[in-house]
Amino acid sequence: MKRFAKTSPMLRRLLFGLAGLALLLAPLTLFGQNCALCYTQAASSTARFIHALRSGILIMMIPPFMMSIAFTVVAYRRRNTFHAPSEYR
Repeated sequence: MKRFAKTSPMLRRLLFGLAGLALLLAPLTLFGQNCALCYTQAASSTARFIHALRSGILIMMIPPFMMSIAFTVVAYRRRNTFHAPSEYR
């Protein structure tokens, strides 16, 4: 981790850009892995049920996504808490 912190900002941008490009070029089937129960239920149902199922999946993704963002923000804000100078030294 320390090695990555010492790299130049231009190299970091290049690495993040390459990672983003790799995600964009990944096959769509990679992101379409569903559970077997959802697949069988959706295959034998109407278009209205499929729409409700997709909405439900999206709604169930929002809370973990928000919690991940909140955890990342808290960790970022407190990243130097243990490196602060002590009053007793």
